[in-house]
Amino acid sequence: MIVGVPKEIYPGERRVALVPAVIPNLKKAGLEVVVGTGAGALAGYPDAEYVEKGARLIESRAELFQTADLIVQFLCHGANDKNGKEDLPLMKKGQALVGFLRPLGTVKTLQDIAERGVSSFSVELMPRTTRAQSMDALSSMATICGYKAVLKAADTLPRMFPMLTTAAGTIAPARVLIIGAGVAGLQAIATARRLGAVASAYDMRPAAKEQVQSLGGRFVELPIEAKDAQDARGYGTVQDESFYKKQRELLGNTVAESDVVITAAVIPGKKSPVLVTKEMVQRMAPGSVIVDLAAERGGNCELTSPDQTTVVHGVTIIGEFNLAAAVPYHASQMYARNVSAFLLHLVKEGNVQLNLQDEIIRETLVTHEGEVVSARVREFFSLPALQSTPAGKGA
Repeated sequence: MIVGVPKEIYPGERRVALVPAVIPNLKKAGLEVVVGTGAGALAGYPDAEYVEKGARLIESRAELFQTADLIVQFLCHGANDKNGKEDLPLMKKGQALVGFLRPLGTVKTLQDIAERGVSSFSVELMPRTTRAQSMDALSSMATICGYKAVLKAADTLPRMFPMLTTAAGTIAPARVLIIGAGVAGLQAIATARRLGAVASAYDMRPAAKEQVQSLGGRFVELPIEAKDAQDARGYGTVQDESFYKKQRELLGNTVAESDVVITAAVIPGKKSPVLVTKEMVQRMAPGSVIVDLAAERGGNCELTSPDQTTVVHGVTIIGEFNLAAAVPYHASQMYARNVSAFLLHLVKEGNVQLNLQDEIIRETLVTHEGEVVSARVREFFSLPALQSTPAGKGA
């Protein structure tokens, strides 16, 4: 089986789906790797390193798609809403595709891939289980986003993060509030603490308290209880508007007292809940910073401008979408490890194994033989149930 790694085409994207270090393990399992010329250059992985590790370079994108049995990308059509559709005519029937597909975004993009006869696997749908932990690309990218969010905030804030005792007097530490203590939020807490800030965090899931405190953060407790705060996958669930209204009222003073607010409350497939209102922003001190990691899904801050940085009431609001791409070397390394682990699980004896008894394969498989086959995706978009499910060993 030949695995193809094309250069990412999303504007400004610097990551690459596989790095040279993972290629020997794939070759040992019988997989040949072909890489688009220059695919890893912007991430710090020159062509020569790929060749040294046993990959073959292909200059033409069309030839790479034609050669590969399985394509590995970061942002596939669906996740790449700018120019991802350019790859559709290059896909061939019977090919497999692995990457970010944004499966709960727009059903049309998934149907586009299905119509090409491609078996696609969405890394966003990877189960949060012990078996799948090494394949969890979503958590890898969230880790980088949490880290980078704090660095951007520290660079923008007109104050220093750590407490310093100097001849000119004592400088008080910056106060950082993280709303949403998932993977990104927890990394933001850890990074803020390393930089010397006083870090606090709020999450509607009671289970997050211990995790926040273990990182040296202060857990903000509100006298309000969420109903069924998290789903079976560990993600926060949608609450009714009365809950969010009460939550905003109680968080108001904490937000106003913070120098930096990082919001990371994302609910898969849903619009992000508004947690920071324009009134709350008005109460923040001039020069304060908000980094909205939920900007792509509408934003947790009412004043966030999608994929832009704006200043409102003297507060800088950062709503960039693709923060993980700003750390392309390690983002690529982490993703490559996740994806190569998935490939070694998926491909046996030179074929893609569609064993739907395996939760990892069943949950990540989105399209096959011309259909959107994911039960979760079909239910989300209210598509009728399929009469039969895909089975067999080869894609």
